[in-house]
Amino acid sequence: MKVSNRPLRPLMFVGTGSDVGKSIIATGLCRILLQDGYQPAPFKAQNMALNSFATPEGLELGRAQAVQAEAAGISPHTDMNPVLLKPSSDKRSQIVLNGRAIGDQDAYEYFRTVGRGELRGEVHAAFDRLSARYNPIVMEGAGSISELNLQKSDLVNMSMAEYADATVILVADIDRGGVFASVYGSIILQKPDHRKLIKGILINKFRGDIRLFDEGKRMLEELCGVPVVGIVPYYTDIHIEEEDSVALGKRHRHSLQGKVNIAVVLLRYISNYTDFARLEQDPRVHLFYTNNVDELAEADIIILPGSKSTLADLYELRRNGVAKAVISAQRAGKTVLGICGGYQMMGMEVLDPEGVEGELPRLPGLGLLPTSTTMAGDKITKQVGFRFVGGEGDCIGYEIHMGRTVPIDGAVASPLARLHDGRTDGYRRDDRCMGTYLHGILDNPPFVDYLLAPFAQRLSRKTEAVDYDTYKNEQYDRLADHLRKHLNIDLIYQMMQTNG
Repeated sequence: MKVSNRPLRPLMFVGTGSDVGKSIIATGLCRILLQDGYQPAPFKAQNMALNSFATPEGLELGRAQAVQAEAAGISPHTDMNPVLLKPSSDKRSQIVLNGRAIGDQDAYEYFRTVGRGELRGEVHAAFDRLSARYNPIVMEGAGSISELNLQKSDLVNMSMAEYADATVILVADIDRGGVFASVYGSIILQKPDHRKLIKGILINKFRGDIRLFDEGKRMLEELCGVPVVGIVPYYTDIHIEEEDSVALGKRHRHSLQGKVNIAVVLLRYISNYTDFARLEQDPRVHLFYTNNVDELAEADIIILPGSKSTLADLYELRRNGVAKAVISAQRAGKTVLGICGGYQMMGMEVLDPEGVEGELPRLPGLGLLPTSTTMAGDKITKQVGFRFVGGEGDCIGYEIHMGRTVPIDGAVASPLARLHDGRTDGYRRDDRCMGTYLHGILDNPPFVDYLLAPFAQRLSRKTEAVDYDTYKNEQYDRLADHLRKHLNIDLIYQMMQTNG
């Protein structure tokens, strides 16, 4: 496809439901547009996720948009995700606006139409700033576009498409079944002005011989009056960092011979689980997610990950026996590493005198580190450079947390890392018991080598760690190739060049 000097209309992927593959499709189109000589940028007006990322400016956005920006070859910016909702309970979420936390609200308060005008103005301003710098904008909706009860307060789906004058493609997951009803229903339930914005249908996660759906494609097009732009097969050999944690517990959990077995404790409010994406691809490592005490006992290394609700997750770990299992594993010589909320849990206590996280004012920690954490209302969000104790060379990571952790009275300070800005981070009791606030620490090969060193004899053969940046770019290119093969890219370009 030859690149035209003519600007393209924004391209927006909306869904018949949640988890139909909008984020991955948008990621792939960001890479395709980059390959074709454009300067794309991702945009999702409102994201609900516990997986976030710190920008170079020290602000916060959804991890999915950071991944899409990486696929587009640009640096992430909060304009790509101006509103981020981070659930802290079943009914409440922290609201992050333009990269900064502005407080918590329950779902009823948030989705009322009162005050939505101001929020809508912020979303539109972010889009305008982004579209002035990049072309085209690859937009993503949220959940289903057919939630009639939420359409008046919608910021992210068809009202945003209308504001942007976007070319909208409806994504449906055929693997779930009911694809005809979900596609037709999603289109027919839109008000006329919004319905006409939907220019194409994309059938995602198809299993089997695509030719079997030829008749289905024709029937869908006749039924809906909208062309099917492609049928994308289900794949398992392309690895893109995931937005949702739903699938984590389904991954293979049993220990493997010849590898270092690493168990990530599956918390209810687990956050920033992309901290482990690089480890999942390390040929020396078998990594799995679990909250089963028997499976934890099989691991060589146990990692307590970040949590949006440290006290709630700590309470649950004590209730379900995982806390006891982790303590027993550490005493038996296994390595325990805590990251962010997991680091807080490893100490002697977690205090919340101001009720930042809820009604629990204090819980005893696991007692693995001589530290005390006090929750605070202000959030630290910052990219950092550092050197860890026992390692050489500079590393990078980022902080996103709302607590302060210090040694208890009488305990000697023993930081795990020294930051380039002069601060220290974390606590290192020894090579097999440590904690840190640094997300992304496991993306640094020197630290991973340090973590695995005590278990070198477990490896069946010498293996080298992967260059993760190179690996990720290879995956983006493979995703682009997959989509080019199964989507009518020329038709999509034509839709983006059409006024109407």
